[in-house]
Amino acid sequence: MASRINFALRCPSHSPYFAPTRQTRISNSLPITSNLLPSSSLSHAKIACSSSRRRSVVTVRSHMATEDRSLPKDRVLVFVPPHPLIKHWVSVLRNEQTPSPIFRNAMAELGRLLMYEASRDWLPTVTGEIQSPMGIASVEFIDPREPVGVVPILRAGLALAEHASSVLPATKTYHLGISRDEVTLLPTVYLNKLPDKFPEGSRVFLVDPMLATGGTIVAALGLLKERGLENQQIKVISAVAAPPVLEKLNKKFPGLHVYTGIIDPTVNDKGFIIPGLGDAGDRSFGT
Repeated sequence: MASRINFALRCPSHSPYFAPTRQTRISNSLPITSNLLPSSSLSHAKIACSSSRRRSVVTVRSHMATEDRSLPKDRVLVFVPPHPLIKHWVSVLRNEQTPSPIFRNAMAELGRLLMYEASRDWLPTVTGEIQSPMGIASVEFIDPREPVGVVPILRAGLALAEHASSVLPATKTYHLGISRDEVTLLPTVYLNKLPDKFPEGSRVFLVDPMLATGGTIVAALGLLKERGLENQQIKVISAVAAPPVLEKLNKKFPGLHVYTGIIDPTVNDKGFIIPGLGDAGDRSFGT
């Protein structure tokens, strides 16, 4: 049975509302909606700071932007940002003639753009006043006291997460190694650097370039949830996704958000996305 995936068009800068969507049909049974996030509601907690020399910071408000409660919590939301640079880097990755160094750079650039889009209205910030060379200015910074977790799934996830620190000023990276049996397609965890327990309110990007059959990402999400995270605290970053994995995620992790460069229609009997871009790990590192 066919289902629809809605891709959001770019919102005008003056409008806080959802833009109209265009609809693309793929053949799977999963209803998934993708929209740009609307305006956020903010909760504030005041803390006081001062400087003995210049008026650097007078008052600071710490707040975290939260996504609109009207977004459905009973299904996976898949975001395919309609940015031309995202389309460009996906095209570079698809080309079988792209050499390994350029492939890895394209993966890193794509990851940067997807994390930029995914972090919209999701990061904790502090606001206040500082002394500029010309006067007092109201400012807003990412709160460094609440670092965002980045969990790349080795080894291909390393390339997609390579530029995370250039987008997110305060991050902690937790490596997770999961291999997939080429015959059974079942995952095996061979490296786990996750904390025993994530701090309350943590936000984590789970980075896996290829979302195909779903075995690897489902195993990784299970490990994150065992360590105290809820579905709404996790955002998945991928280069390419396919219907089988999205259907699994929708059943097991309602409320999860997935940001991907493109959704391809099928997965072959060896677990590769078609047309996809091949083995992301092999092509990133040349081995």
